[in-house]
Amino acid sequence: MAQAGLNAAADLTRLRLPLVCAPMFLSSGPDLVVACCTAGIVGSFPAHNQRTTEGFEKWIIEIKTRLAEFAADSGVRPAPFGVNLIVHKSNAKLGDELAICIKHKVPLIITSLGAVRDIVDKVHEYGGMVWHDVINLRHAEKAVAAGVDGLIAVSAGAGGHTGTASPFALMQEIRSFFDGYVLLSGALSSGADIAAAQMMGADFGYMGTRFIATREAASQQAYKQMIVASHQSDIIATDKVTGVNANFIHASLDEAGFDLNAAHDHAQLDINQELGEALENSGSRKPWRDIWSAGHGVGAITDIPDVEALVNRMITEYQNASAAYFNRLKEANIQI
Repeated sequence: MAQAGLNAAADLTRLRLPLVCAPMFLSSGPDLVVACCTAGIVGSFPAHNQRTTEGFEKWIIEIKTRLAEFAADSGVRPAPFGVNLIVHKSNAKLGDELAICIKHKVPLIITSLGAVRDIVDKVHEYGGMVWHDVINLRHAEKAVAAGVDGLIAVSAGAGGHTGTASPFALMQEIRSFFDGYVLLSGALSSGADIAAAQMMGADFGYMGTRFIATREAASQQAYKQMIVASHQSDIIATDKVTGVNANFIHASLDEAGFDLNAAHDHAQLDINQELGEALENSGSRKPWRDIWSAGHGVGAITDIPDVEALVNRMITEYQNASAAYFNRLKEANIQI
């Protein structure tokens, strides 16, 4: 395992639950990140949730300040936080975003759409850690060659930009050559799901959709309610909306008047245009802002709690699932 990011690694051993709240476009902001970190799990947000680099830096300063105040008031060290950087040629702000992360020594950097050795090295220089999204073995091998500390296995059923591989197959292929951190993403919604992910070889669960339906998420209330009302059969995977395969709630496509059958192939991916337009207050319907994404785990989401209550619930679910597993081993006279 890579030895960079020793402070972050030490903080990860103190999590109350082996869980990372994924960085979600338009849903993750300072309130959600701080709530997650103070509840004892990793919180994160995408750099592109802020329209400007100045706004992005203000968010990092706010998060660091609020976490420091929590530590001073409670005597409890909060979990580390992370920032998602989109490493794609169309992201014109990547250099500025990375410079701000380096300046403020962001503990965890989550990279998407490209793993670059130079970025990893710069994060390692200040003691940070880099995790990278992968959907297949080829992407995983490239990321490991770039020196990342962890891989986020995005399997079938994940919200947002999704994979198509079975989590069983993807985990086995990754663990056949990589002994660093592995996070499993794809329809996880409960503490029992996290325990199952660890049984498959993951170090952490990686959840997004479940945290959209929380009080601290910046998502529209109608979006949260749609998640609560949805089932797995209401989720559709398509590349017609953004040019990259992603899972969306069918009802939000209908409400936006988006006809998948009539849609043309999407133009070349342009992160600045796609995400920038979604942040603007224009009248036309935009992906992510008006066409809402969710993973296959929506059927298990039935409420909109605050993050602390949700984490406490999942800790109980995790403990109960783990205890039940060991009881089954005992009853079967299987020695461990």
